[in-house]
Amino acid sequence: MTVQDLPAFNAFLNGTSALLVCTGLMLIRRGHATAHRYCMTAAVVVSGLFLVSYLYYHAHAGRTVFREPAEFRPVYLIILFTHTVLAVAIVPMVLTTVVLAWRRHWERHRRWARWTWPLWLYVSVTGVLIYLLLYHIFPQNPVS
Repeated sequence: MTVQDLPAFNAFLNGTSALLVCTGLMLIRRGHATAHRYCMTAAVVVSGLFLVSYLYYHAHAGRTVFREPAEFRPVYLIILFTHTVLAVAIVPMVLTTVVLAWRRHWERHRRWARWTWPLWLYVSVTGVLIYLLLYHIFPQNPVS
């Protein structure tokens, strides 16, 4: 795998994270706490791998700026802005939610998870969307 392959790999990790958090919610709603724990642990691991891969990519590759089509650029920038802000916010939220589960503080875990889950899903899904917009729907050239 080369540095140029990492955006696709990162989108795969984001998509996998989205599937895992959705599956985790379904499992806990059906009362499958052990399966929920495994699924959400996998989501944390996949998201951690994403973060490492993302940071590595941006340390070793040029930037890609969305320029064309100009009329879609404001929409892209709104998606990117909300994704970026929530991606920063979600890290301590996920860690707090996980620690509360480890400590078996179930009520507090549920209260945190009610906010963490939809934001985590949004960040994962918009990560895939940003990849699709930059590399497939409106392919952009990297900035040198």
